[in-house]
Amino acid sequence: MTDTTPHSHSTYDFDHLILTPDDIDLSRSPLAGKLSAETYVLGAFNPGMTRLPNGNLMLYVRIAEALKTPIFGGHVHAIRWDEAHGYGLDAWPLDLANTADPRKFLLHGGGWKIMALTSLSWILPVELTPDGRERVALHYDKAIAPQNSLQAYGIEDARVSKVGDRWLMTTCSVSPERHSTTLYTSENGLDWTFADIILDHQNKDMVIFEGLINGEYWAQTRPLGDLYFAYPPGSEWRAGPSINLATSKDSLYWKPYHKPGIRPASGTVATARIGGGTPPILTDEGWLSLWHGVEPKEIVGIYRTYFSILDRDDPSRILHTQSLPVLEPNPALTAPIEHQIYLRDVVFTTGLVDGGDHYIVASGEADLACRITHIPKTRLKRG
Repeated sequence: MTDTTPHSHSTYDFDHLILTPDDIDLSRSPLAGKLSAETYVLGAFNPGMTRLPNGNLMLYVRIAEALKTPIFGGHVHAIRWDEAHGYGLDAWPLDLANTADPRKFLLHGGGWKIMALTSLSWILPVELTPDGRERVALHYDKAIAPQNSLQAYGIEDARVSKVGDRWLMTTCSVSPERHSTTLYTSENGLDWTFADIILDHQNKDMVIFEGLINGEYWAQTRPLGDLYFAYPPGSEWRAGPSINLATSKDSLYWKPYHKPGIRPASGTVATARIGGGTPPILTDEGWLSLWHGVEPKEIVGIYRTYFSILDRDDPSRILHTQSLPVLEPNPALTAPIEHQIYLRDVVFTTGLVDGGDHYIVASGEADLACRITHIPKTRLKRG
């Protein structure tokens, strides 16, 4: 990728918000009646997606349930779950915390960053019509919520792949113990069983390829850190967070692949930081992978969606990457819920299914709502 940062929004025949915070009934939340403080939906976003046996689509939506008043009594409070007591609040003295961000707070001391959240996330399955244009049902009875200590602060950002006759869901589980990737499995795409932790601390955005390669599972991963080694001057690559690869015999035990995956290009700041988006699907041209690129801006940056075509036998071989984004943040979509916005310039694509002559793409918009976009297949091809 070498050309300049884009500034215009993509226009597609269908590009709408399918779910917003006002659509969520917190009386049916896993937290309902279990906290001494009032909560609200900070965001209903970043949905994994798959097609069910009945032909309908299913979103697996991250519901960030937040405290309406996190600061009271001279303390800032975090929602936390534990096996002994269930859901409760931790109170931290204000003089120990930086509360500039309403979503989280940083605790002083220790020599490294220590953070707590004013929200707790859980996963809500939301069924859509086969074309993704309308909601069919919100399956509160199938919600996925914390169930062991490594999920004390919640479960975030599901990605769903169907491999053979089995559905695999990777999630980010958050706790004081670790910030890890956990796996759930299903035989029908609706009833999920916790399998295990599969990647350890701060390895996010794990997406499993929708199919085996030479009998093995493959995945894109994205380990994080505060230190990256420099590429040489004049390199086509930029040092920083990138998309790595891993393989597995059984989907539980993963080995990092020795070759790099998708890396930030040095010729543009639009993708200075990148990470996985949708589980790659196999097309006539190779594995189609949608991923996010982040342009530095203020605290969070500008998130856009890009695509690459990967070799069907060795996904470390990138056959094509286009420098123009497939999707950009679209303020027109969130204008009706402007009063709920706390974050801008973010589209975070997390689901991709075949829709015939187009792909159906699911994204989180502004960390607030779920966006469904129909993208012509001709837009996601080489050349």
